[in-house]
Amino acid sequence: MDITAHLPHINAALNAATSVLLVVGRTHIARRRVAAHRATMIAAVGVSVLFLAGYITYHLSAPIFVFRGEGWIRPMYYALLVSHVVLAAIAIPLVLATFWRGLRREEARHRRWARWTWPVWIYVSVSGVVVYLMLYHIYR
Repeated sequence: MDITAHLPHINAALNAATSVLLVVGRTHIARRRVAAHRATMIAAVGVSVLFLAGYITYHLSAPIFVFRGEGWIRPMYYALLVSHVVLAAIAIPLVLATFWRGLRREEARHRRWARWTWPVWIYVSVSGVVVYLMLYHIYR
């Protein structure tokens, strides 16, 4: 069985799981449940690392999948895709810096970084699922 064919679906599930973990983690910290927030965000980073490994593996070994939508949806798809890719590149160092500060319990610095990191990360995570749905399910 060739796992490469299944990677887009696995990656979308990992992206969706990251989205859920980000919302849960945000909810925990808003309710001052620091230990739960910490555990949830560690899980979010772990799931994101798995996603990134699957994403790189897929794109190194699989052909490019062409978007088949036509009309007004085509520029919408590419605008979403470009914003997703650009912000994903920005998100990686933001997540790493924020995560590091959280692990070291540098609360004030962690909070300052998280104000920027969380919205970028949630956008990248959710938009990744939307790109997947458009590419593999809606406009197939």
